[in-house]
Amino acid sequence: MLPLEQKVLERIKPSLEEKEKLEQTASYLMRRAIQIAKKEHITDVKVQLVGSAARNTWITGTHDLDIFISFDPSLPREKLEEYGLFIGHELAKEGRFWEEGYAEHPYTKMNYAGFDVDIVPCYRVTDASRIISAVDRTPFHNRFIKEKIEGLEDEVLLLKQFMKAGGTYGSELKTRGFSGYLTELLIIHYGSFKNVLEAAAVWEPNQKIEFLKPTKEFIEPLQVIDPTDAGRNVAAALSLDKFCLFIDLCRQYLEEPKESCFSKKITTPLSDGEIIQRMNKRTSSIIALKFQTPEVVEDILYPQLFKMQKSVEALLEKQDFRPIKSDIWVGKDVVLIIELENAQIATVKKHRGPPVWVKQHAEMFRKKYTDRRDVFAFYIEDGKYVVEVPRKYTTASSLLENEIHNCSLGKQVSKSLKDEYEILSGKNILQIKDTNYRAFLNEFL
Repeated sequence: MLPLEQKVLERIKPSLEEKEKLEQTASYLMRRAIQIAKKEHITDVKVQLVGSAARNTWITGTHDLDIFISFDPSLPREKLEEYGLFIGHELAKEGRFWEEGYAEHPYTKMNYAGFDVDIVPCYRVTDASRIISAVDRTPFHNRFIKEKIEGLEDEVLLLKQFMKAGGTYGSELKTRGFSGYLTELLIIHYGSFKNVLEAAAVWEPNQKIEFLKPTKEFIEPLQVIDPTDAGRNVAAALSLDKFCLFIDLCRQYLEEPKESCFSKKITTPLSDGEIIQRMNKRTSSIIALKFQTPEVVEDILYPQLFKMQKSVEALLEKQDFRPIKSDIWVGKDVVLIIELENAQIATVKKHRGPPVWVKQHAEMFRKKYTDRRDVFAFYIEDGKYVVEVPRKYTTASSLLENEIHNCSLGKQVSKSLKDEYEILSGKNILQIKDTNYRAFLNEFL
């Protein structure tokens, strides 16, 4: 381990006091969960701490507890949900605030003594191949990692911090990066932080790491077969861009190790003047679609937003506005911001027809356009008929105003856009004063 890595480790490793507080809090909540179940005559209940808190692979300041309440597989699904939520709600009465989350079935999210706690009901199956709901495999993950990770915990901490600093950590659909479980598996497979980086530096799409022989084919860029389920790719959520970003980060660090590679860059908000200066320097056009953020969980919202982003870009491209790049910011409102080569294009559009010698199609093309009064010109070029016609939309804003609802949007995004939306062009993007949005623009422009 490099001296700078040892220094980073000293900074990110939880203190003894912090560990004791976590253990005491987890023990108390698990004990209370059992007491609540007994009081209500809910039988055959077991409670387990899972995740990084249970495996000693959590970074200081990351106060997350995942407590799983397991029930016998014979219990009907509706009863599992009822009992799980009841125990969670009763526990939450002792916390600061709580809400219901939803994975494959509902669970309770709460804050207790400074810890973000998930109380998750699951079935206590005897084998991972017999899971009834997706969360049932988590205890098997926990068992596998705890058996293999001893002595490698510090390596996991370094890799997690490296990924967090580089923006590749987090498997939620907002980030599409590496999960904590995947990070631990990489360390177990390669043996150390350094070995992971050296291996990843030469990764290519279709990279395979097989803890078990897979029972089916996968198409994702990184394929890490779950050691508890041969039909599951642990890296399924990892996008191609985050896969490649991690490769790039590994190469940079191996070439020149720096402590700054373990610290997330702080992006400062831009002032109006700074935004205008950057826009003028780029001499491109900026357009933004702004609407109220739908009230749904992030794992439902973000796939819809990414779907919308691709669809809007495709619409602009099809109409010759030539997008350079786009991105999404989410706060109270959603802002889809797009940089275009030009937000206003010529009224005339050149449309090429078939070769003149392809008689049937050529005659149909000629007949379609020669009698139209709005045609600017009709001629032959390189053996093909060519017609110059007026465009339906000459500005990107008018195109979006009229066609946005024909894009692929997703249920909740579509509803929000139907309620109200605003299109901002050029300097009008300065109307949004939120400091997080201004910091986002600092990265975008």
